[in-house]
Amino acid sequence: MRRTLSTAAFQELREASAGTGPAAGATIGAAAEPGGGGPAGGPRGQVLRTEFAFELPRGYVDPSGTVHRTGVMRLATARDELIPLRDDRVRENSAYLSVVLIARVITRLGTIEDVHAGIVENLFASDLAFLQDFYRRINAEGHTRASVTCPACEEPFAVDLAGGRLGES
Repeated sequence: MRRTLSTAAFQELREASAGTGPAAGATIGAAAEPGGGGPAGGPRGQVLRTEFAFELPRGYVDPSGTVHRTGVMRLATARDELIPLRDDRVRENSAYLSVVLIARVITRLGTIEDVHAGIVENLFASDLAFLQDFYRRINAEGHTRASVTCPACEEPFAVDLAGGRLGES
């Protein structure tokens, strides 16, 4: 995914990644509960982080018209990946696998705490794509950071892709 940044947003990202400026200490993608540590295999004594906060690009619109953009996704277990394979909807249409799987690992979406496949079905396509990428990042890579390079000065820095308004185009 490629994002276009304004100069001000780029500067804010640089300062946040360097630990200076007004964005320093921002908690985009921070652990969903206090005490959340880094990824597995981190330094000794560090707590395994199992839940990750996110913000959807568009948001889920519930039947009453309320938009839910923020949420929490937990790490998937082997069971989370195996159980959907027995689901009749997945057997009929393998593309439905991601809907069932994403619904199993989202623990909260806005004020909704019972996230099920029906809710995931009604997400905008861009939000589902975001959640699929987010799932891959936290389960395969153990974090939500990506290395990027400034197109103007070619200076590399890290950005947290957990969502948020920062750098959004």
